[in-house]
Amino acid sequence: MLLLEAGPPDDDPAIRMPAAFLSLFNSQVDWARSTVPQEHLAGRKVFWPHGRTLGGSSSINAMMWVRGFAQDYETWERLAGPAWGRHSILRIFEALEDREDALTLHRTTGGELPISLQRDPNPLTIAFLAACVEAGLDGTSTDGYASAEHGGMTSVTQRDGRRFSAADAFLKPASGRPNLTVRTAATARRLLFDGRRATGLEYLHNGRLTNVSVGHEIVLCGGAVNTPHLLKLSGIGPAEELRRYGIPVVANRSEVGRNLADHLVTMTVAECTEPITLFGAATPRELIRYGKYGRGMLTSNLGEAYTFARSDPSLELPDLELLFAPGPYLDEGLTLGDRHALSLGTVLLQPQSRGTITLQSPDPETAPCIDPRYLSDPGGRDRAALAAGVAWSRRILAGPSLAPFVGKSLQPPAHTVDDITATVEHCSHSLYHPVATCRMGLDEASVVDPELRVRGVSGVRIADASVMPQLIRGHTYAPALAVGLRAADLMTRARTPATLTG
Repeated sequence: MLLLEAGPPDDDPAIRMPAAFLSLFNSQVDWARSTVPQEHLAGRKVFWPHGRTLGGSSSINAMMWVRGFAQDYETWERLAGPAWGRHSILRIFEALEDREDALTLHRTTGGELPISLQRDPNPLTIAFLAACVEAGLDGTSTDGYASAEHGGMTSVTQRDGRRFSAADAFLKPASGRPNLTVRTAATARRLLFDGRRATGLEYLHNGRLTNVSVGHEIVLCGGAVNTPHLLKLSGIGPAEELRRYGIPVVANRSEVGRNLADHLVTMTVAECTEPITLFGAATPRELIRYGKYGRGMLTSNLGEAYTFARSDPSLELPDLELLFAPGPYLDEGLTLGDRHALSLGTVLLQPQSRGTITLQSPDPETAPCIDPRYLSDPGGRDRAALAAGVAWSRRILAGPSLAPFVGKSLQPPAHTVDDITATVEHCSHSLYHPVATCRMGLDEASVVDPELRVRGVSGVRIADASVMPQLIRGHTYAPALAVGLRAADLMTRARTPATLTG
C-alpha cells in the first residue's frame, strides 16, 4: 500500500499543543484557500483552512468530537442505505472511541481514538454553561447524539492534554508494516485510466513528476475540495466543464463538485473584564504546566463548550449551535487580538444554500474555485436562522452568570452591534465543515455508491467528508472518521491493496 500526502510530516510542535491550532492557519501544513467573493456576505472572500500534513485536518482542527444527532443518520440511511443509518454509525463510533471520562452516556474503551473532556476548563466556560440555562437552554454534558436538547463541555480528541490526530491513531501504529509506504511532499495530479479502469496515478514528489501503477484500487481522501478537484482533473465530472478546459472525459458525472454544504458561523467577540481568558496563555507558568503535566490553558481547544438552540420554537430539532471560546476569535481566527476577550459563535447547522467546487484551469497546480454560495437559498431561511441565533447569543452574553465578564463589543464594532443584518453579513465565516461534493447515494446520479465506489469507473473509492450526503447537526470530524473506518472495512473484505491520496 502506498500513501501519498501533499504536505510535510506532522512534526511541527504546534500540532501537538491544542491551544496553538490557530497558529497553524496559513502555515506550511495548511492549504489555506479562500472562497470566491460571497455576494451575501458583503462581497467578502471567506478563509478555508484545510490540513496539509499527515493526519490532514485532524492535525490542525479544534479537536471537537461532536457526533451529531441520531436523526442526521436516519437521513443518511434514507439517502445511502442501512449501512449508513443511525445504528450502523453508532457501532462505528463505539469501535473508534476510547472514552476517558466516566460521565459519557456512550462509554467505550479500547478504540484507537482517545476522547476526553477539557482537562482545565476556563472559568468563563463554566459561566457560559450557566448562562445558557438562564437563557432557557440546557447546558448539561452529553455529545448531542442521544439528546436533541443538550450541549455542554466539549469532548476533544486528546491524550494527556495533547492533540491526538487521525495519524496518531491509525497511521503511526501501522508505520512499521512492510506492506505500507508513506510519502510526504507528494501531490496527486491525476488518476490514470485504461478505458474506465483506474490503472495508476500521476503525482509530484519533491518536485519530480512520478507515475505509479495500481493493481487494485485508488482511495481518495482529499476532502470536499481536493477530491472533486482531482476527479475533474482526471476526467471524471460534468462533461461540459471538462471539455471547456480540454480534459478528456472518462466519465460524465454531473454532480462531481456540486451540492457543496458548509456550516456558517457568525462570531461575536467582546472584551473580557477580567484577565482570565486564553489571550496570552503562553506564559512561562503555563508552558511548564503543559510541558510537565499536560495541564493548564495550553490544553484548551478554544471551543470549550457549546449548546444547541432552535431558530423557531416550532422546529422539531435544533438548527443552531452556540459555540463558546474563552478567548478572542477575530477575523476568522486570523487575528490574535491585543487584549483579553471572549467569543460566542452562532452556527447554522442545517443550511439550505448549496455551492460548487469548479475548475479554474486544467493545471493541477491551480487551485479550484470554491463557491459555497452562503445565504443564497431562495427563501432566505439561512439568513433568518442565523439572525435568530445572534439574538440567542446576545441573551446568553447578557445572562447573570456571564454578563459581569462581558465588556464592549470588538466584533461587530460597538457602533453596529444593534444591526443584526450587518453582523451576519460582516462577521460570518466558515466553521470548516465542507461536505457532499462527491455525495454517496442509492440513486444513479450520486457520485459514489453506498460502498464508496465512484460511479462510472472502476478501481476508485472515496473515503472522506466529500461523500457525506448531508451535513450533520454537529462537527464533521467524527462522521469523517466513521466514513474512513467503513471504507477500511469494505477494503478488508475485498482484500484489495490500495494507493491512498490525502
